[in-house]
Amino acid sequence: MNYSYKGKILISTPDISGDIFSRSVVLIIEHNESGAFGLILNKKNSQMSNKFNNFFDFKIEVYDGGPVENDKVFFIVKGKKVTELYSEITNDFYLTEDIENIISAVLNKELSIDDVKIFSGYSGWAAEQLDKEVQRKMWTVVDVYNLDYTLPNDQTLWKSIMQNLGGEYLLWANSPEDISLN
Repeated sequence: MNYSYKGKILISTPDISGDIFSRSVVLIIEHNESGAFGLILNKKNSQMSNKFNNFFDFKIEVYDGGPVENDKVFFIVKGKKVTELYSEITNDFYLTEDIENIISAVLNKELSIDDVKIFSGYSGWAAEQLDKEVQRKMWTVVDVYNLDYTLPNDQTLWKSIMQNLGGEYLLWANSPEDISLN
């Protein structure tokens, strides 16, 4: 491994279709010689959202972080650190699994729910697997600046980033989800 994608965004190419990674935008949290760990930023999980909404009197959106360990919950939080159990993503954002402190901080109004994004599961790659997928052009690696990771996103995020890349990506942005229809 010569290069780390840590902190970068992966945009799935139209070649990936029919699974959770189709039209995905993935934030890479960690990438080293052992493998990679990331979270899908734009796939809402209505089933998990409904479970969370049964317990709270405010609306909560839960996202599919990826296909691995869907029973695990991860939080990307913007701003105030309300737990000591976190990994810094940027100066403004951190990742934690500390459900107790995050929920408590939201309920006590130390954190706004708008500054928290909840994920069920994660995306993981074995050693060199991600590098090989990038080489096979399954993913486009993008440096994205000023992206608010806690914003509610859907498929418009994938299309918007593709359009901003221009060129052939603009064609991909406008291609149908089922590329066999193209």
